[in-house]
Parts: sequence; structure tokens; C-alpha cells
Amino acid sequence: MSAPAVHSLWTTAADPISKIDAPKIEYGQLSPTLIVIGAAVVGVLVEAFVPRRSRYYVQVFVSVVALAAAFAAVVALAAGGYGTTRAHIAAMGAVAVDGPALFLQGTILLAALLGVFTFAERRLDPEAHGNRVDSFAAQAASVPGSDSEKAAVRAGFTTTEVFPLLLFAVGGMLIFPAANDLLTLFVALEVFSLPLYLLCAVARRKRLMSQEAAVKYFLLGAFASAFTLFGIALLYGYAGSVSYARIAQVVDGSVQNVDPALAGTMGNDALLLVGAALTVMGLLFKVGAVPFHMWTPDVYQGAPTPVTGFMAAATKVAAFGALLRLLYVVLPGLRWDWRPVMWAVAVVTMLGGAIVAITQTDIKRLLAYSSIAHAGFILAGVIATSAEGISSVLFYLGAYSFVTIGAFAVVTLVRDAGGEATHLSKWAGLGRRSPLVAAVFAVFLLAFAGIPLTSGFAGKFAVFKAAAQGGAGALVVVGVIASAVAAFFYIRVIVLMFFSEPRPEGPTVAVPSPLTMTAIAVGVAVTVVLGVAPQYFLDLAGQASVFVR
Repeated sequence: MSAPAVHSLWTTAADPISKIDAPKIEYGQLSPTLIVIGAAVVGVLVEAFVPRRSRYYVQVFVSVVALAAAFAAVVALAAGGYGTTRAHIAAMGAVAVDGPALFLQGTILLAALLGVFTFAERRLDPEAHGNRVDSFAAQAASVPGSDSEKAAVRAGFTTTEVFPLLLFAVGGMLIFPAANDLLTLFVALEVFSLPLYLLCAVARRKRLMSQEAAVKYFLLGAFASAFTLFGIALLYGYAGSVSYARIAQVVDGSVQNVDPALAGTMGNDALLLVGAALTVMGLLFKVGAVPFHMWTPDVYQGAPTPVTGFMAAATKVAAFGALLRLLYVVLPGLRWDWRPVMWAVAVVTMLGGAIVAITQTDIKRLLAYSSIAHAGFILAGVIATSAEGISSVLFYLGAYSFVTIGAFAVVTLVRDAGGEATHLSKWAGLGRRSPLVAAVFAVFLLAFAGIPLTSGFAGKFAVFKAAAQGGAGALVVVGVIASAVAAFFYIRVIVLMFFSEPRPEGPTVAVPSPLTMTAIAVGVAVTVVLGVAPQYFLDLAGQASVFVR
């Protein structure tokens, strides 16, 4: 080959390289996530450099300040119009800054703030060797029951790493509903799943059960992540891009300038259908919808109760946000294909969760199955495929997360010699022994049941109304039947607390520090306010219900 020809090859190869643009990152619009991740990194450094006796106070301070600052940033962005008129795609197409993203991020941050309060609670157990103890193992690495564990308890060690872990999980959850391409979605999924697997394993009491729960969650979660990733690969093969907007264009056929390599796969609907199914399956696993719900009761029962409360609330919010964006932004052209499937999933989830919950004898397992039923009710709003559907789901998620954290915070208070008394028989007559705690728990149970004047009723009404307007009337009928079944077992617990005789060897109610009291009080306040005067918050969710495309 002659020299000029070689030279021309060189120039054509080198030309595009000079045109790589510097990445354009809108730091202000990503500030909520950046604040939380930054604080998590600070928390890791605190573990390395701060002396052991002051770590707990530093970690709680860092976590609370970070979550409050991130929430302030979300409010500032919303006030600046990024939820409505200035909504757009930030970070070079990776993250959407729009109404649903900001609304869900605010909800996650508030739930996490209450979660930190329950994590930091240190007055429920009696002091061990003159040290206050929390819900987490003294030294997570020591074998349960071994000498090293006893030595760690004697020395008064505490697992303060739970606070940075919580912040990393929150950071992933903030990106998850805002992700605007499939790779960002997957990275966020991993970033919030891995800390949760660890948090589930570090209970102080019943450590083997806690570790078993974490292993179950990890194995099933790894399977679900693998399915999601495989679905992402197939969708990429179908559309030649991982960007939501590009995939949506290929799905509805409005794509311009197709390159010949892509033209062969674009007509292949098998890639699209299987890829979408696998990706949505991973999200349904995170939500706890019925064919993928097997992990929920075991994990909720085994994990430390503060972790269960945080996980039940925040994971649901993040996962439903991501599911909404995937179905409404990427796959609206597939609506006729995914709606019947979601119908089936919603029906099975509502009925399955409600019916199996009747047989439960453990309060944490009962709340786990109730959360499965709630996932079904929220799916009814997802199926509506309208702006009302989005806003009703946003409202329901906000209301649900506060009720859940409050309910699990109450569960931490009812204790006997072996730690928390979660068996239902031990809750008999609780209303006579400590009427205030029982009354608060009754409020949460009524909200779960969807009784009027609680946030649960306003949420369910909004979701069912949106579903009925979207032509899913039969689904609403099933939902109401499932609600009636569910009301039975919530009311049964209330009857058990107030109308049965207290046992002489029954559990006591620990007096918590102001931290848990705050979490429970906020839960009750939000439940009542959203039940009595929901209109302002429904309007807020309505303004935030437009996805940026």
C-alpha cells in the first residue's frame, strides 16, 4: 500500500477522537444525590478516623444533616420549576430531573430521615455492661454466640457502619426513579441493593435468623438483578441504544437515520418483548409483587426492625418510580402487551397478599404480606396509564411510606426478655397495659386497611378512581374485595390488643428516646393529615405527574 493511502487511513481513524466532548454535568440539579453520596463517603472516613466512643454521635449528626440538606435541595429544585416547566434530562441523558423524580426523591429522603431516627434508638434494650445498646450487632463479623461476640458486647462495641450503609442505599434509591437510561437504572439498582443486603444481616438479637434473611435476600436479589441485566442487554440489542428516549422511538417506529446494522434487529419483536419482560420482572421483584414476593416475609421478619421499616417504605417508593418511568416513557408503544400482564400481576398480588396475611401469627410477617397486598393496590394505579394514574401512585407511595415506618417503629417498642415480642399472641391485651402505644398502632393498622379519615383511604380512593377511569373497572372490584379481606386481619389485631385479657407474663412496652417518638409522631401526624385534608397533597402529586421525555 502506498504512503498517502496509509496516511489517509490514519486521518480518518484519528478524526473522531479529537471531537470527544467534555461531559456536561449539571451539579446543581443532581445535588440531592451528590449530597447523600458525599455524606456516605464522609461516614466511611468517620469509621476510619474518629475514636470509637464518639462515632455514634458523629454518624447520626452527619446522616441527619445530609438527609435534611438533600431534602432542602429537592424542595429548592421543585421551587425553581424543575418539576414542571424546566423539567429536562440532566447528566448527558443519564438522569431525568422532572416532577415524578423530585416528588419520589423527596419522599425517599423524608422516609430515610425517620429511618435514621429509628436506627439511632438506644434506649429500648436494658444497658449491657454499662453501655447503651441499639438494634444492631456489637460486632457483625463475630460468629453468633462465640467468645469474640461476648467480648465485643462487654467492650460496648456498636455497628455504627449502618449509617453510611443507609446513606449509600438512599443515594442509589434517589437515582433509581430518575434514571433515564438502562445502565444508570442498573447501577442504581445495585447501589441501593447491596447496602440493604448487609443491613439485613446485622441484627443484635436472633442473629442467625437475621443472617439467614440476608442470605435469602441476597441470593434472590442477585437472581433478579441478573434477569434485569439480561433484559437490558436484549433491549439494547433491539434498539441499539440504552437511552429511554431512543428505545421509545424505536418501539413506536418514529426513529430517524437508522444504520443498516440496526435495521435487522429493529423488526425483531421477540428481543423487545422478552427484554421488556425481564427488565420489568426485576422491578416487580423489588416491589414485592406476587410471583416474585417469596423473599418479603422472611426478610422482613429476620432483618432488624428499624431496617425492615426503612426498607419496606423506601425500596417500594424507588422501585415503583422506576417501574412507572419504564412503562410510561420507554414502553408506551407496548401498552397493549404489558397491560394484560400487569392486570394479572395486580390481581394475584392483591388477593395473594391479603389472603395469606390472614394465616400469619407473627406481626412482622403480617406486615410483610400486607405490604405485598399494597403493592397490588399501587399496581392498579400503574395500570391506569393516565396522568391521574401517575399522581395517584405518587400520593399512595408518600402516604404508605410514613405509615410503614411508623408501624415498624411501634413494633420495636413491644419487648420481652428475648428482645422484640413479635408473636401476635403476645400482643393480647396490649391496649389495657399501654393504651397509648396500642392506640397509635391501631391508627396505623386502620390506615393500612384504608378506613376513611386515614391516609390509606385517600390513597386507595385515588388509585382505584384512576384505574376505573382508565377502563380497569374489574380490577377495582377485585381491589375492593382484597381490601375487605385485608381489613379483617388488621381489625383482628386491634381487637386482640383492646378486647382480650393481658397475659401476666406478657411483654412490656419500652419507653423510647425522643428519636423513635419523633418517628412515630410524624407517622401518625402524616397519616391523619393526609386522611383528613388530602387535597393539597393530591394537587402536589398532580402537578408532579408529568414525565420528561
